[in-house]
Amino acid sequence: MPGNPGHVTSSWVTPAACAASRHRLLCVLRSPWCARFFLVLLGFLALAAPLWAQQDVVTDIKIHGNRKIPADTVKARIFTRPGDSFDQQALERDFNSLWNTSYFEDIRFEREPTPKGLVLHIYVKERPVIRDIEYAGLSSVTTSDLLERFKTAKVGLSKESQYDPTRVKKAEVVIRELLAEHGRQFANVRTEVRPIPPAAVAVTFVIKEGPKVKVGKFLFQGNHNLPSRRLRTAMKNLKPVGLPHSIFLESLFSKTYDASKLSEDTERVRNEYQNEGYFKAVIQDPTTKIRDTGSSGPHIPLIQRGPGKAVDITMGIEEGDRYRLSAINFKGNKAIPNTKALRAQFPIKDGDIFSREKIAKGLENLRSAYGEFGYINFTSVPNTTFDDEKKTITLEIDIEEGKQYYVRRIEFQGNTTTRDKVIRREVVLEEGNSYNERLWKLGLLRINQLGYFEQLKPEDPNTTERKLDDKNGTVDLTLKVKERGKNSIGLNGGVSGLAGAFIGINYSTNNLFGLGETLEVQASVGNRQRNVLFGFTEPYLFDRPLQLGFTVYNRRYNFDQARQLRVLTGQSVSLSESQLNNLLNYTQASTGFTASLSYPLHRSFKRIGLTYAFDRSSTQTFSDASQRLFENIAFRGISGQNALAGIITSKFIPSFSFSTVDAAYSPKSGHALTLAAEISGVGGNVKFVRPFVNYKRFIPMQNRRNTIGVNLSASYLSGFGGLVAPPFDRAYLGGENDIRGFDIRSVTPYAYLPQLLNITLTNPDGKPVLRNPACNQTPTTACQPYTIPIPVQRIVIPGGDTSLVANIEYRVTIAGPVAVAPFMDIGINPILRRSQLRIADRQFAELKSQPFGCPVRDFAFNCDPSRQQTNIEFQRNLQLVSGTNFTPRMSTGIELQVFLPVINAPFRIYYAYNPLRLNSSATTPTPITRDMFPGPGDPNAGAGEFTYLQAISQLAPKVLLREPSHTFRFTVATTF
Repeated sequence: MPGNPGHVTSSWVTPAACAASRHRLLCVLRSPWCARFFLVLLGFLALAAPLWAQQDVVTDIKIHGNRKIPADTVKARIFTRPGDSFDQQALERDFNSLWNTSYFEDIRFEREPTPKGLVLHIYVKERPVIRDIEYAGLSSVTTSDLLERFKTAKVGLSKESQYDPTRVKKAEVVIRELLAEHGRQFANVRTEVRPIPPAAVAVTFVIKEGPKVKVGKFLFQGNHNLPSRRLRTAMKNLKPVGLPHSIFLESLFSKTYDASKLSEDTERVRNEYQNEGYFKAVIQDPTTKIRDTGSSGPHIPLIQRGPGKAVDITMGIEEGDRYRLSAINFKGNKAIPNTKALRAQFPIKDGDIFSREKIAKGLENLRSAYGEFGYINFTSVPNTTFDDEKKTITLEIDIEEGKQYYVRRIEFQGNTTTRDKVIRREVVLEEGNSYNERLWKLGLLRINQLGYFEQLKPEDPNTTERKLDDKNGTVDLTLKVKERGKNSIGLNGGVSGLAGAFIGINYSTNNLFGLGETLEVQASVGNRQRNVLFGFTEPYLFDRPLQLGFTVYNRRYNFDQARQLRVLTGQSVSLSESQLNNLLNYTQASTGFTASLSYPLHRSFKRIGLTYAFDRSSTQTFSDASQRLFENIAFRGISGQNALAGIITSKFIPSFSFSTVDAAYSPKSGHALTLAAEISGVGGNVKFVRPFVNYKRFIPMQNRRNTIGVNLSASYLSGFGGLVAPPFDRAYLGGENDIRGFDIRSVTPYAYLPQLLNITLTNPDGKPVLRNPACNQTPTTACQPYTIPIPVQRIVIPGGDTSLVANIEYRVTIAGPVAVAPFMDIGINPILRRSQLRIADRQFAELKSQPFGCPVRDFAFNCDPSRQQTNIEFQRNLQLVSGTNFTPRMSTGIELQVFLPVINAPFRIYYAYNPLRLNSSATTPTPITRDMFPGPGDPNAGAGEFTYLQAISQLAPKVLLREPSHTFRFTVATTF
């Protein structure tokens, strides 16, 4: 356009015009060829856009290098899926996800473009599998303890797991820590990894434990008011092992140094000071110093110590002032406004030395007191105020009572066999009433006494589950139990001096059909005794707390005093027929039954009961001494041979018992008392009364890990109504049930029984003297041997009328059901009333009227009555052998106890030494005199002298009374 040369009005310009123009770029853009170029470019881009979009899509994922781990597992660990667009950030996320699995030691991602899209290739190299783990040089701790520590520390190192260097390094640290706890402070641990083709390794921890570090000197500095010995006693972990309170023997063995336990012992020392009123005592951090001990060169084993190290510990103390308790005040106690009742829960008086232990006990009592009123969430916070001028402490207890709860429902878990009602009837706490902590614990104790379940611990949170409904103020209680074996199988056996070889088995189930009923069967068979028993007990008759039970039995017992003498003398005894006839040898068989009924007093551990027992027994004697003892003792209304058969005992046994023992088996705490009396005479033909008492006490030790058990028993037996007690009902001790080191029924007093004996007049050549010297061997009275009636005193074992037994043992739990129990048993069963060994009237009259001796014969070859003795004095009551009546017996030893869950009873092996036992001799007193036999001037004077000496030797011997000094025995039962 004219006048405006810079303005282009045409859409198209020629190249020449464009070249002459000053706006060349604009000319090029407006040129026709440039427009055509852009049109072609736009078309190309439109065609290539779909192809480019297709190349950014992941069409497939391929896994390479995996051997044990499936490809699908690898793909599942990443987030990218076929069909997703390729994203570099997503690829990094996938890499981290696979690496964090710890399955691989190398991972590589590659992409391959294809006409259809991208193929993602993942190359992995799996970590090798650990085939074996060894611990070379490990001796201070067991492998099982080390694996348990690995589990606690979550090391995650085990066979067949993936090898991970990080886990191996963590395992090295844990090994060093565990060895340090066992005194190996200088332990060195390194790891050797050995490849096992094709893809596994073996890991070996090479351990050099180094010397064991013991606790050396323990020095307290600044303790002016409490002695060092007392502070060491307050410690638990690092104090030396010895005999407590023995002054010179308290530090016998040094403990292994464990730095982790030092802080705990430091706190215990602080608590000891606070228990003595030094509430502001400051226990400084202990300083330690390691030094070498022992001999570095050659040394004598067991006499000289080898090289080692010890840690000397110095504990600085600033005792401060001693404070007394001024007062205890309470705040926030709305439910129990009686502050005197709350104050009574604290076992410390105003003005007493302040004791942290007593305050803690009071706070626990306070919580229990509120728990009895249903305040489950009760809390108390003690605040102390010091008066430094008066040196007193005022304690203010800030009480937060919470809500009072009522029991809505009580349920049980874990009782797969026992019915709910069997457990519920032992629970004292009732639904609908307010929650009562004391009654709930009381019910748990009653359930523990049943022995149906594993021990229920009230303080264990897993025992009781509480579901609180704060809105309605109710609580649901769930008691979690674990059934234990209901069947109990006992086995005992061995060789006893009295019982001979024997074996016994007993079976009982204390929870028949889950109803709490008891079925018992016993059988013991041996060459000297037999015992068969069957019993059944129903604990809740007609769903009422009435316990009804019965037993039926058959027993047979052979007593052979010749065997008893072999036990006493410790050697084989060769006796003649006449001597054997002077010893007790009898068999007693009895059959009977018992029926009992008992009733527990409401909400207590007291029980009253009544038992009736009926027994019919017969005794068969095999020696004159046995026959004379049973015939002569006035225990029946009749005497003589008829006294041995048809002995009927009908007796009632009233009883009272009380028991807070916390378990039926292996109790830890509690005590039990039983009072009873056997009264025989209502029916039957024997009359006697026997009161007895038994007391047991179990004292927990070492935080209830160990237990001291004490058992005391006493009984007394006496006849009445003109009769004495039967000999077989008298007291005999010995055996695993009372004094463990002695044979069964072997502990008893000894007595002399006067009797008449016809002895054959014998020539020195051993031939008997016939009544008629001119006898022509015709079997007539004149041809029989010449016999002389003489009085003799025979040793018998009548048993005591009083029995006193005490047992004490310290049960140390070794591991699980295994325990070791040092024990001591002591007992005595004297005869207090010799009148209870009274000879029957007829037998004593016969003995008094019997003429003795035959020094001269008349013309009919009979004894001349005028020359016989009739004035021999006999005592009506049996004389006791000196030194055997009030002789105590004691056994001490050690017992291994293993509770066998299969038979639900403890298996016991024990060794007992008897420091107190009978080990003496007794000479039998005899009224035999020389003038009872033919004397000088008589044709048979030689035979009279020889027979007299023979009678003194055989019928008045010196008897050695010796009981065993030690015993080794096994049994399946408990002493108490």
